[in-house]
Amino acid sequence: MTGATLWAYLTKRYLMTLTQVLAAILVVVFLVDFTEYARRAGGIEGYTTLSGMYFSAMRLPFITMLIWPMVTLFAAMAALYGLNRRSELVIARASGLSAWQFLAPVCVAAFLVGAASVAVLNPISAYCIEQVKALEATFRGYGAPGSEGPDRPWLSQTTDEGVTIIGAGQTANRGMLLGDAVFLRFDNEGTLIARYDARSATLSEGAWILNDVRKTGKGSQAEQLTTFSIKSELRPEFVEERFADHLTIPVYELPQKIAVANALGIPAYRFAMHFHSLIALPALMMAMTLVAATVTLRYSRMGQLTSMILGGILAGFLLYVALIVFTAFGNVGFVAPVVAAWVPVVLALFFGVTFLLYTEDG
Repeated sequence: MTGATLWAYLTKRYLMTLTQVLAAILVVVFLVDFTEYARRAGGIEGYTTLSGMYFSAMRLPFITMLIWPMVTLFAAMAALYGLNRRSELVIARASGLSAWQFLAPVCVAAFLVGAASVAVLNPISAYCIEQVKALEATFRGYGAPGSEGPDRPWLSQTTDEGVTIIGAGQTANRGMLLGDAVFLRFDNEGTLIARYDARSATLSEGAWILNDVRKTGKGSQAEQLTTFSIKSELRPEFVEERFADHLTIPVYELPQKIAVANALGIPAYRFAMHFHSLIALPALMMAMTLVAATVTLRYSRMGQLTSMILGGILAGFLLYVALIVFTAFGNVGFVAPVVAAWVPVVLALFFGVTFLLYTEDG
C-alpha cells in the first residue's frame, strides 16, 4: 500500500508540474507566434486579427509536440526540486528507498505522456497543421511573405503540350492544393512559353485548375486571368508524395506513405525521420527526466542550486541540439532515419543512468 501511495503521489506531483510548465510555455509561444505571424502577414489581403489568432491557436498542438523534450526536462527539474526543498526526498531516502525507486513513477509518467502524445496529440497536430496550410493556400496571394526561397518544392510534368515546371509556396490537402503556385511552361524544344503565377492551384482529373492567375508570356505584357487550366497526367499519389508535408501525416499513416514513396522512387527520408522520431519520443521524454534527476538529486546533497540547475539546462540544451542535428542528417539521408532518431535518445539515457549510478551507487 505504501508503495502504491508513493507512486500515486509522485506521479500526481509530476503531472501537475508538467501541466503548469507546459501551459506557461504555450502562452508565451502563442503570443510570440501571433505577433510574428501578424508582422509577416498583416499586409496580405484577407488577413484579420482573428484569423491570425486562429492560425496561432491551431499551431499549438504541433508546437507542443516540438517542445515536449524541453518541457519534460524543466517540469522534472521543478517537480524534483520542490520535493527536495520540502525534504520529502530526504525522508524517502531515510525510509530506505533508493533514487531509482522514487524516480520510477516520474520516469513511467513521462514515458506514458509521450506515448499518449504520439497516439492522440500527433493526429490532432497533423489535422490542425493541414487546416492552417489549406487556409493559407487560399487567402495568401503570390508574392506573399515566405512564398519564395530554397524550401519551395518543385515538380516537373511532361505532356503532349510540352514540359511544365511546377512550384508552390504553400501546399495543403496532401499536395493536391498549392498556394502561391508557379507554373513554367516549355514547348517540346525546351523554349519557355509562359509563366503562370496563381494564388492557388488544385489538381483535378487530368488538369491543374489555377485561380487568380497572372500570365506572363514571352515578349508580352502580364495578363490577369480569373481561372486557367493546364493539362496534367500526373498521378495523385505521385503529387501527394512529392508535395505533401510530413508534418500533416498522422503517425498511423506514415508507414504506408513511406512504402508508397519508395515504390514510386521518391526519397522518403523526411517521412521516415518523422516516423522514427515520433516512435522514439516517449523514450526521449523519459531520458530527459533522468537528466533532470542528475541535477536535482545532486543538489539535495550539496546545496549548489544555481550551478546544478544551470548544468541541467546546459545538458538538456546540448541533447536537444544533438537531436536537431541528427534530425537534419536523417531528413536528407546522410544518416539512416532510425539511427538519427534513436542516437540522441540513447545518449541521453546513457548520460542519465551513468551519472545516477555514479552518484547513487558509487
